Amino acid sequence: MTTSEHPADGPNDGARALALARELAPKFAERAAVHDERGRFPEADFADLRAAGLFGLMVPERLGGFGASFAEYARVASALARGAGSTALVFNMHASVTGALAQTPDDLVRLLGAPKSSFEARDKALEAAAGGALYGVAMSERGSGSRLSQTSTAYRRTDSGFRITGSKAFVSGAGHVDAYLVTAREADAEEPQVSYFLVPAGEGIRVEETWDSLGMRATGSQDVHFDVEVGPEALLGGVEGLTLMIAEAMPQWLVASYSAVYAGVARAAVDAAAEHLRRRGLGRLPAARARLGRADTAVAAAELVVAETAARIDTAPGDPETNRWVWRAKLTAGDTAVQVASSLLEAAGASASRRGHTLERLYRDARCGALQPATSDVCADWLGVAALGEDPDHDAEVPRW
Repeated sequence: MTTSEHPADGPNDGARALALARELAPKFAERAAVHDERGRFPEADFADLRAAGLFGLMVPERLGGFGASFAEYARVASALARGAGSTALVFNMHASVTGALAQTPDDLVRLLGAPKSSFEARDKALEAAAGGALYGVAMSERGSGSRLSQTSTAYRRTDSGFRITGSKAFVSGAGHVDAYLVTAREADAEEPQVSYFLVPAGEGIRVEETWDSLGMRATGSQDVHFDVEVGPEALLGGVEGLTLMIAEAMPQWLVASYSAVYAGVARAAVDAAAEHLRRRGLGRLPAARARLGRADTAVAAAELVVAETAARIDTAPGDPETNRWVWRAKLTAGDTAVQVASSLLEAAGASASRRGHTLERLYRDARCGALQPATSDVCADWLGVAALGEDPDHDAEVPRW
């Protein structure tokens, strides 16, 4: 049995998690403007998420979590994003770590040569998440972005484990998480052998406050510098060189998981625009109503693409057709969010463009969807290569990962 399998009453736990997310979203929405204005990490939001037990969303029930499926995660993430996009995006990073740990099949991990100790380390990390530990992702680097094959952060074997040295950018929740999922390459290897390490926060990690972004300003996505030694249990899977392999085979946590967040942001823009039009009496204008109707339809279509993708991930993870839907979801959600938010801002008029207006903030948050890796252009190119019957992961002059 894999860690992602849970008893027959699992869907009830998924419904409970969704109910908790919907209960928290209005609280997050009330705080979002202040967090955005100050570029401040939403500590109160994450205290609420921790108290609700939602850090254990992806953790199997046997380890104290909800044992959620990918589809259940997607619904929760969208619900949180309707309250605060930044909060949902940081939560996505945590869920990406716990979800990948929980949902990578045991048989596959064993086939790759994982030692028994790696399963023990995995379960310990998942159990900690269910108990309130928050995880972040330290993958992107300045100059190479999220292309894993270009990772410059290096690791070397030591007598007691590994020494990891390097710098990461766009680390959401930096300085607030309990551990970082760090990608690093073997320092002396001729071929790029990139591995995942779960590195506890503490000595040898320095957060540099560089985050001052157009949108998603409350994610606290600072630069983080690592010069730290970790034990052998920090190597995820207990096998070196798994990162690129897993990214190509099952890209859902690196690509599709963002889609649920931006679908939620897009839906929040529809909600905010409807409220603004009612309050200002603009709902009497046919042009404004038409923009709202088109936006509602576009968001509904994106939500269906995300839901279809999530269902396929749950039933056939890693299947070529599933992976095609993974890239479709990111492209659709990212483009829909910015197009809808832009159109609705225009429908609402100049008053909605003032700093502090909900639609102005949502427009900036939505604008990040197409820019966040994999960018819309990268997704579209991947899908175009696949449509030509070629290999989109390898038939490219510039490596995808």
